[in-house]
Amino acid sequence: MATGGTTPKKIRKVEGSSSVGEGDESRDYDAETQKALEEIDACQNEIDALNEKASEEILKVEQKYNKLRKPYFEKRNEIIKKIPNFWFVNHPQISAILEEEEEECLHYLNKLEVEEFEDIKSGYRIKFYFDVNPYFDNDVLTKEFHLGSSGDPASQSTPIKWKEGMDLTKRHQEKQQQLKNNRKRVHVQRTFFSWFTDHGDPSADDIAE
Repeated sequence: MATGGTTPKKIRKVEGSSSVGEGDESRDYDAETQKALEEIDACQNEIDALNEKASEEILKVEQKYNKLRKPYFEKRNEIIKKIPNFWFVNHPQISAILEEEEEECLHYLNKLEVEEFEDIKSGYRIKFYFDVNPYFDNDVLTKEFHLGSSGDPASQSTPIKWKEGMDLTKRHQEKQQQLKNNRKRVHVQRTFFSWFTDHGDPSADDIAE
């Protein structure tokens, strides 16, 4: 009910305000309450504008320091090349899932890079660089993590150009099937290349992290 003879007006719900509950968009307010809610709305607009400005400035700082870090990453990669099997020893999540044949294959891995997207927040890609090897023709394999069109985490990866008879993902599947045929209890084991080609649940990817 309006007071002081003022005709009440209808105002829209204020986003994030505890003063206006769900379903109150068409509720009538007295002039004083309406004025207060409009002031809250104006304050929120200012806060949103500052948040947007802060995000833009933080992005510029992150982009600046990514460029400054790049030569050190490159220097580190050159040093890493001197250490045999560096990525197996220093990345327990990878070493834990490697099958024997995969380990042989990954001996040809000579560099690993993590590259953030230009806007930083929307995703990143992991690049695996390989020497010429008997397993596949690719010299770089890339797995990318990003936000999909729905806003949920998504991933995609380079198709692996396996050489004839050298597809390690098929070999693993055949081993698993053979165990099933022998009626042995099969523990579904994730391997490096099954991880690389799997895009089922990127948000739970502990290896990429």
